[in-house]
Amino acid sequence: MAKFVYRMQNILNIKYKLENQAKSEYAMANGILNQEQLKLEAIYDDINKCEEKIRELNSGEFNILEMRKCGEAVEYKKNQAELQKIVIERAQKRVERAREKLKEVMIERKTHEKLKEKAYDEFLEELSAQEDKEIDELVSFQFANRDEESNNET
Repeated sequence: MAKFVYRMQNILNIKYKLENQAKSEYAMANGILNQEQLKLEAIYDDINKCEEKIRELNSGEFNILEMRKCGEAVEYKKNQAELQKIVIERAQKRVERAREKLKEVMIERKTHEKLKEKAYDEFLEELSAQEDKEIDELVSFQFANRDEESNNET
């Protein structure tokens, strides 16, 4: 039996490698985004702690120096939070670009897989046609031999 060889298999292999690379890039970009979001959450936690300390100072001893220090810390952390939001937006854009690239690479890979399937189906059809031809030739040969034998017997 003939063996199926896809003549563009090396291109399909490259598409698999490109897809794996795009998946890695997407995962990395997603991981960076998650890290940046965790940093923002930590900043918000710090803001909440400072605001809680200010509330405690308001209800207890009135220490202006400590309140000013906490107020400045809150303002500083709010500025950090705004900067972190910008970093997160950039990370989200990188994730989106990586997602789009992955989507494109997957479409290309699927296209080449379909081409391979089509080539395999054509191969099977050709193989079947060849087998049918060989069977027809065998039957014709056997039929011709029978006719010859019956002609020789008479």
